[in-house]
Amino acid sequence: MELKPASVFKHFAEINKIPRPSKREEKMIEYLRNWGTSHHLDTKVDATGNVIIRKPATKGLENKPTVILQSHFDMVCDKLVDVEFDFDKDAIQTYIDGEWLKAKGTTLGADDGIGVAIELAILEADDIEHGPLECVFTRDEETQLTGASGMEADFMTGDYLINLDSEDEGQVFVSCAGGKTTTATFQFTKEEAPAGSFFLQCSIKGLTGGHSGDDIEKKRANAIKILSRFLYKEMQKFDIRLAAFNSGRMHNAIPRDGSFVIAVHNEQKEQVRVDWNVFAAEVENEFHVTDTHMVWNMTSCDAQPVLPQQVAANVIRALQALDNGVFAICQDEMLGGMVETSSNVASVVTTDDTLTIVASQRSNIMSNLDNQCNTIKAAFELAGASITQNDGYPAWNMKVESHLRDIVAGTYKTLFGEEPIVRGIHAGLECGLFSERYPNLDMVSFGPTLRFVHTPDERLHIPSVEKVWNHLLAILKEI
Repeated sequence: MELKPASVFKHFAEINKIPRPSKREEKMIEYLRNWGTSHHLDTKVDATGNVIIRKPATKGLENKPTVILQSHFDMVCDKLVDVEFDFDKDAIQTYIDGEWLKAKGTTLGADDGIGVAIELAILEADDIEHGPLECVFTRDEETQLTGASGMEADFMTGDYLINLDSEDEGQVFVSCAGGKTTTATFQFTKEEAPAGSFFLQCSIKGLTGGHSGDDIEKKRANAIKILSRFLYKEMQKFDIRLAAFNSGRMHNAIPRDGSFVIAVHNEQKEQVRVDWNVFAAEVENEFHVTDTHMVWNMTSCDAQPVLPQQVAANVIRALQALDNGVFAICQDEMLGGMVETSSNVASVVTTDDTLTIVASQRSNIMSNLDNQCNTIKAAFELAGASITQNDGYPAWNMKVESHLRDIVAGTYKTLFGEEPIVRGIHAGLECGLFSERYPNLDMVSFGPTLRFVHTPDERLHIPSVEKVWNHLLAILKEI
């Protein structure tokens, strides 16, 4: 399939040669700075590392309002467990599969590299009609939106902002969820397992995973919740001792794989194996629609120190008790049917003396976000963990009246003969932070179609890029 617009995909290919993990985007910042300067455009980098490149209006359109185009340049770095890849050094390897662009065993980086590429293509073009443009590129959106939260107050000066970080072409987003992350740490001194213990390593992989906001309502299996379910059931029957539990990597991704190591009495090992096989069959049936490639494994392993029995029991009980998935559905008439409040148990990491659990909470209603965070916190408090919660980021509330929203909807219908879907999104967007700092800014968010973001199955729908491009040019001409 031909990659159109060619200029957009040219820039996307260049971007994917540059390592840009969240919080380690220095090479990308330097690339954008050099690119803007070499094209003789006003280019600035703020103290946080956000980049702005300004382009004057087309001749005769200098009096049009200034439009801000905005995307983030960091990416979620995830890969298949058996793929060798260094996200700090290696270039993303892409390939075409029908109408989709994919990466070989890693995340593609189209979230939000394709938005960056669209902006660079517009900056480079000399045949597009537009008023004054401010192309803004933010860092570290995927972890804590620290680029947007650290942006200087006068960095952007435009009247309208188009965020290019949405993932369903034909949908225009006008609100988003706020979010916080809760981290619980259990501290301990490991000890020797009881005499006569037999050690088992149990793992699951091949789950679908996905974005913890966009995909949370799709009932996809969470590796941490599945493994902890088994541990909780076995804890009721046997004197199992937990040695390690590791799963998940990013707070904003549904974990796709994980493993734990346990010690059981030698005479109980065969019953644990039987229980594992029965449990695997039950879970596969439970998720037979969303997760069709589960791979289960249980093997013997070397003896190792274990967590104190009470600490391990508290960890397992907490993981069983934690809310995971959809907590509430939005009741607003215009946004009805959308997830309002949710939580995702995102990662578990065991070291020699700590076990750390990270869970992320989202809500489009800030009071419900606070309630959900307290629900998660309370479960950890009961289990005796030490808890931290980050400051999070605010929700973006829909404006009752929006001139930009009207233009975006009108130009879409003119171009494609149908109305776009105007809705909110349960993911976090930087628009929430912008709405606090720039309360009069008129904003929308849209972008080409992406699927399975934040996973190695991430893919970009090639034809949707051209539709977004044509739509964006029509908007710039109309404003």
